[in-house]
Amino acid sequence: MKPHLLKIPKEAGHSFSVRYDVVSFFYNKWHYHPELELVYIIDASGRQFIGDSIHHFKNNDLILVGSNLPHLWHCDEKFLEKGSKLKVEAIIVHFLPDCFGPEFFKMPENKALLNLFQKAEMGIRIKDQSRDIVCSLMRRLVTAKNSERIILLLQILETIACSEQTKTICSEGLSFQYSQSEANRLNNIYQYILTHFSRQLTLEEIAKIAHLTPNGFCRYFKSRIKKPFSKFLLEVRIGHACKLLAESEKSVAEICFESGFNNFSNFNRHFKSIAGRTPLNHRKYYQEIRAVRMRISEG
Repeated sequence: MKPHLLKIPKEAGHSFSVRYDVVSFFYNKWHYHPELELVYIIDASGRQFIGDSIHHFKNNDLILVGSNLPHLWHCDEKFLEKGSKLKVEAIIVHFLPDCFGPEFFKMPENKALLNLFQKAEMGIRIKDQSRDIVCSLMRRLVTAKNSERIILLLQILETIACSEQTKTICSEGLSFQYSQSEANRLNNIYQYILTHFSRQLTLEEIAKIAHLTPNGFCRYFKSRIKKPFSKFLLEVRIGHACKLLAESEKSVAEICFESGFNNFSNFNRHFKSIAGRTPLNHRKYYQEIRAVRMRISEG
């Protein structure tokens, strides 16, 4: 799926951008930009689309998105409902690979950072202690001035580059081609799927949104998002089911139908294939995590 180019506003007098956002929802168009993007989710939840990957984002997530890697952050419906007073909160850093000059990151001492930028082309999730260190540095970066900004950014990048607590997000070897003229069509497809995935969504229906025949739409979608439409729709539905199993008390049967499945055996089969465990085991896993966290908080 081809995104559109988003121009990141430059901070006057600065070589890179740092924002502390408290807004109603994140920018929710499928887009890309030449700047690398480091996102620290302080308070928000929703679906995260990066390259060919679909995941849920939540509080304390930390993601590094590479240069020109297409992505989209779609907040949960509770943030998007009319009249909602909820706010998402995040710290976002944008910087170009040559923000300190065309040769700076090519210096021998910065080899690990240059390797990090290449790895970020697949997107990187930073976890555990490395995440905590980077998030603390990002909070300081929001109010830092003068050369302290540069020092903090380099400390952040060095921490990520040297960490073993990272995981790439997209499939290796992906290559996306961009066309500005297709931006509206592709965003209409994405938004329609996200709005209607919980009911029976026919190929003819979604093809009509794209002004294509069903066969033409299948070819078009696979060439842009690098996976068949049927697989993409399954991943969106299973992702929604994962979230409900972890965060709600609804029965597995209720979640099955609410996620767009009308056959319980198919739901179980697809869930295990994509999530790697059964729905009941998925719920048990998160129940155990909550129990451990509760014991720790109680001392």
